[in-house]
Amino acid sequence: MKHWKETSEIFARAAQLQEAGGKVAIATVVRIDGSAYRRPGAKFLVDAEGGASGSISGGCLEADVREIALRVMRENAPALLHYDTGSDDHSVWGLGLGCSGAIDVFVQPVGSDTFGAIERVRELLAGERPFAVSTVIGGPAPVGSVFVVESDGASTGSTSDAALGEEIVRQASQLFTRRETKIHTAGAAEVFTEVFVPPPHVVIFGAGDDAIPLCAYAADVGFRILVVDHRGGFLTAQRFPAATRLFSLRPEDGTSSLPLGPNDYAVVKTHSFAHDREWVRRLLAGGVAYVGVIGPRARTRKLLDEIGVSTTDRIFAPVGLDLGAEGPEQVAFSIVAELLAVRSSRDPASLREKQGTIHAG
Repeated sequence: MKHWKETSEIFARAAQLQEAGGKVAIATVVRIDGSAYRRPGAKFLVDAEGGASGSISGGCLEADVREIALRVMRENAPALLHYDTGSDDHSVWGLGLGCSGAIDVFVQPVGSDTFGAIERVRELLAGERPFAVSTVIGGPAPVGSVFVVESDGASTGSTSDAALGEEIVRQASQLFTRRETKIHTAGAAEVFTEVFVPPPHVVIFGAGDDAIPLCAYAADVGFRILVVDHRGGFLTAQRFPAATRLFSLRPEDGTSSLPLGPNDYAVVKTHSFAHDREWVRRLLAGGVAYVGVIGPRARTRKLLDEIGVSTTDRIFAPVGLDLGAEGPEQVAFSIVAELLAVRSSRDPASLREKQGTIHAG
């Protein structure tokens, strides 16, 4: 989910540097084995002055990758790196890591041959459709060649070997269908294909002050945020800079103008019982799987009674996880934690109780 947001930010920065005549390289995690802080697709951008943004680890690899990225820019030659963060604290070329995993990172200079693909990806990241990006990371074909494969079958990108390009696009289309990000072989080439799926929307009904940290925190973890209110003084970009869109609506206007589907989430917190009730009524009539409602159980029970709903597992009220939260920031944190748990179908628990790797289902 965060993959979409981070890539958008990294590519926007790359475009800004390119347009200013600067050099830039992008490092991407392409494979992990065992325990790793980031998953394949995580990105780290380095400019010619050594400035950086994004991350590919918990901070242990970035300094080394930065130095290699500077060399990649000077030589205009991509590099595929392998880091073994096993139990030996002297692994990874003396970096002193011990994270019990192995990570492959592809570092690529951004030039005129890849800029068109980056711009197309930026356009797609502003939309609602899934897509895939395939990058040649090894083999006899031009390493660094990029192909963008869209949901309608359209593709952007090319290589000197037309047959190889067709095979890359064919395999990328199959991985896109399976929503699978991985390294694969196409002919003699080694290719990394990453699949981008639009993250869910979180629609916040009510633009009061306590919605400000909720918008910020939920956006930070990768959700796309919509804020709905009828009060113009509350509903401003200055108050909600992280929101994707702001909607000036009353409950009687309905939800038809909102991009809500079965994979999206709603948090109702207008602090008006009548408005909350009517928003919940309309949300339950639609296909939203999660409807969080602020306030105590008795209030929500009364609200549902007036709607005529006896029980539903789509209502999360009081909204948020039981973290002992107090104040708008902590409450917002508990709500975002619950959204993440529901999104990943997890029962919230301390990681020390988990058997197996952290990211295992």
